Amino acid sequence: MTVDARSFRAALAQFASGITVVTTRDREGRPVGLTVSSFCSVSLHPPLVLVCIDARSETHTAFAESGLFGVSVLAEGQEAVSERFARPGRAKFADIEMAAGPRGTALVPGALAHIECGVAASHEAGDHTVYVGKVLTLSVHPGRPLVYHAGAYHPLGPGKKRG
Repeated sequence: MTVDARSFRAALAQFASGITVVTTRDREGRPVGLTVSSFCSVSLHPPLVLVCIDARSETHTAFAESGLFGVSVLAEGQEAVSERFARPGRAKFADIEMAAGPRGTALVPGALAHIECGVAASHEAGDHTVYVGKVLTLSVHPGRPLVYHAGAYHPLGPGKKRG
């Protein structure tokens, strides 16, 4: 059986994920960034995370050269921010006042978590580059996550926490 791109995307759309905005700076020091759902933890000791950046993305070169990136874990109600950073172009930074992380990365105000990372490793994988980041700074804020499933945003349902 051959796995075609359409079926593969449909299968992966069944995996609900949080949404992040991942940023870095280009050679001129200007912020660049994009919406990323391919984000996860790798290790607790040392604290490592990974993000996957499309090699065709206009941000790819800056991520490859920077050595530092920031992650903003979006909260419910930040759908417009997610959509803004999913579009190409520098206009995504117009009319939005980003927060500055301790290491200088641009971070989304009101996000549930801000994480700044130094690139520990990068790996080419198909049409993406996997960046493993060593967590350098972080902050956590209360709230509920922005969740994406089957091509749409969904609120978390009511219920009791387990565990």
